Amino acid sequence: MPAHPDSLLLHSFRGRFWLALLASLLLVTPCVWHRRIEAGDLGSHTYNAWLAQLIEKGQAPGLLTVRQWDNVLVDLALFRATRTFGFAAGEKIVVAACALLFFWSVFAFVAAVSGRAPWLLAPAIAMLSYGYAFNLGFLNYCVSLGLACAGLALIWQGHAAANWLACAALTFFAMLAHPIGLLFLLGMVAYRFSREMLPDRMKWIVPLAAISGFAVLRLVLMYQHAWQVDWTREEPFYFYSGADQLIVYGERYATLSLAAVLFGVACFVAGLAFRRKQPLSGNFFLALELYGVAFFAIALLPENLRPSAASGWIGLLVSRLTVVTAIFGLCVLASLRPRIWQFAGFSVLALVFFSFLYADTGWLNRLESNAESALAALPPGTRVVPTIVPPRDWRAQFIGHLADRACIGRCFAYSNYEPPTAQFRVRVSPQGSPLVTNSNDDSEDMAGGDYEVQDTDPPLKQLYQCDLHDLTKLCLHDLQPGETTGAHILHLP
Repeated sequence: MPAHPDSLLLHSFRGRFWLALLASLLLVTPCVWHRRIEAGDLGSHTYNAWLAQLIEKGQAPGLLTVRQWDNVLVDLALFRATRTFGFAAGEKIVVAACALLFFWSVFAFVAAVSGRAPWLLAPAIAMLSYGYAFNLGFLNYCVSLGLACAGLALIWQGHAAANWLACAALTFFAMLAHPIGLLFLLGMVAYRFSREMLPDRMKWIVPLAAISGFAVLRLVLMYQHAWQVDWTREEPFYFYSGADQLIVYGERYATLSLAAVLFGVACFVAGLAFRRKQPLSGNFFLALELYGVAFFAIALLPENLRPSAASGWIGLLVSRLTVVTAIFGLCVLASLRPRIWQFAGFSVLALVFFSFLYADTGWLNRLESNAESALAALPPGTRVVPTIVPPRDWRAQFIGHLADRACIGRCFAYSNYEPPTAQFRVRVSPQGSPLVTNSNDDSEDMAGGDYEVQDTDPPLKQLYQCDLHDLTKLCLHDLQPGETTGAHILHLP
């Protein structure tokens, strides 16, 4: 019988406080190793925290903040922290807290499912904490999954009233962060306790029902016409295993990801081969079952959804959900009693991964420094349309949002996508705003190079890369009516 998760975690940390502290300090290093944290959409969220402060002061005509109950937790934290500590320090505090929350929550969930604390898998959890979803800047999503894992860890094996109350509180905050974390938590609770209610010979019904449900959802989405659905995927099917979370920027990450997959398979095979005739535990079979269900569920889901023509896309759904598969994969490995050589192997992989990350985020820091220099000479209140593209082999595409952050206190990112989507806290009023476009489609076209400047647009400056041999070099251009924003976008070889 596995230990109660409370006692398991307390036992795991007993006498290991300094180890946990050291792990936490190492984990937040990527948040402070450069002047700025480069994580895709993070720049947009920090910029909109600044807009929210302007709205509070009455200095952002046509913009307003609304009260909403999802996709807002990190935005509220950024608003409070940047107002109190300034933008540089406040952003670092919030992002470091997000990384710590995700790491230790996944650690606790893996411990609860496997029956043992996954100290030897800590490097793998650290890589996942700073994987593709993080580097896209989907921090609300990452926090929601972290809160869901923490809540599940509390109630996985024990049903004390205090645990359920704490889980309920975490469920509320997961809802504030992102709907996917809330759905994951509720779905796992239903899955876990439906399974417990059935006799052993009938437990197969639960995973079959779960996979069938996703298959039905796929059919519904394929044959309905109310929503726009995009099934396009370029990655091979084995990426659904969670391996794609290590592929962040250039092609070298794909090689690292393949090495991590092969090493994970080796750990799995070794765990089965060297269990010394000990029977496999129920924890192992449950973790393997969850991994299989997640793999098939992700294979059945679309990559992008759009509820209506006026709303924004729910994008990169599969690409971000592979985090869940990776978490279950860690549960499987932890159930097989990891060995010290596995810790050594994952440590080497983590060292390579974070070395790559340091170099690439350093390049992005140089790019943002050049953006700040280019924008510093502009008159206050200038409207800017950034059209910054990543190197061709980069998987993370949202690097242009660093120009939004570079605008803080200087200018306004007229193509800012958050207000017109009506999915975030800062929104455009029905009458429009001189500071940002009120059309989600126009925002996408501006950034993508397909927007034709209208006579009714305010004066716009385009910030673009102007040297094919140095993509960090940026220039400004006065956009004229009839001109498209794609005229100055570099066409990379």
